[in-house]
Amino acid sequence: MPVVERQDFGIEPTAVRETDHYQLEYIGGFVDKWDQLISWEDRAKGEGDFFLRVLREHGVERVLDVAAGTGFHSVRLLEEGFDVTTADGSPEMLAKAFENGRNRGHILRTVQADWRWLTRDITEPYDAVVCLGNSFTHLFDERDRRKALAEFYSVLKHDGILILDQRNYDAILDNGFSTKHTYYYCGDNVTAEPAHVDDGLARFRYSFPDKSEYYLNMFPLRREYVRQLTEDVGFQRISTYGDFKETYHDEEPDFFIHVAEKSYDARDEEDGS
Repeated sequence: MPVVERQDFGIEPTAVRETDHYQLEYIGGFVDKWDQLISWEDRAKGEGDFFLRVLREHGVERVLDVAAGTGFHSVRLLEEGFDVTTADGSPEMLAKAFENGRNRGHILRTVQADWRWLTRDITEPYDAVVCLGNSFTHLFDERDRRKALAEFYSVLKHDGILILDQRNYDAILDNGFSTKHTYYYCGDNVTAEPAHVDDGLARFRYSFPDKSEYYLNMFPLRREYVRQLTEDVGFQRISTYGDFKETYHDEEPDFFIHVAEKSYDARDEEDGS
């Protein structure tokens, strides 16, 4: 793939609504600044031990990080004793993740993979798949979303779990954008805010202290739609958290985190559900 030096959305950026376009959005200059945006230390404080606790409660040992980005969660999980495979669809992101891991004394096991054909590149079963960083929102076509979720399901062991997060697009679509700037994009003097939002596109602008700006075009997924889609592909029990809390008012969280269990839970039958 040729090196792309600038983002190109054509003459009408809000018309770009294609899953595969993300490859042209995560260019080298943007990837190099990504860690300024998320701030590893502040993000670790913001999410606390939530993911570690969920994974351990489900007896997870092997984790497939399918949206590794620059490697924050892969490195953190590795340092907490999990066996981690680091995957991403963007070669630029994957290279940065490997570099970040090496700078912290780790050699990440990396795989470039498209979620829609994940089992073509991932052949071993995992206890957990994590798809974090609002990454699932890059899929614009419902067929792609169903295919990706089915692939996640396929690489999981019989009692495995999927952890998938997303922005609270319900609040953005219904009430406008606001953010606590606490849990995900925690960097100093950087902003992540929508430049355009409609029912089929959330176009976010990312601004940095050196006055540079980059954009990502994403699909504004509603919470209940994601839950239903996850259930449709076979996941049995789905728990949704708002900013890592079990109870919340729908409009309050910046992000939702879905924990979907693959195994059948006898409690569902006992409860009559």
